[in-house]
Amino acid sequence: MSLPADEFIRRFLLHVLPSGFVRIRHYGFLGNRTRVRKLSLCRQLLRVPTVFGELRSQAKHFLAQYEILTGTSLIRCPACHAGAMILIERLPPIRAAPSF
Repeated sequence: MSLPADEFIRRFLLHVLPSGFVRIRHYGFLGNRTRVRKLSLCRQLLRVPTVFGELRSQAKHFLAQYEILTGTSLIRCPACHAGAMILIERLPPIRAAPSF
């Protein structure tokens, strides 16, 4: 099929999302209908241990779970590895003004 340039550009731009939008498509083993079954099959085939299920059942705090899974602490100072970091304040995300 051959199209004039302006028609081709018009059709092409129908697929471009507006600013601020993100297209996410999951298919294959991440498809919504069979995700749980196929991910468990992938874990079996890759011989990945099922540590995650055990951690969920124990309902540990997420900091302890992270330390168990990675071997690094989110509380210890990354520079000196001696001090403990504490939360002082949370800053809200800065949203950019919409561009028209």
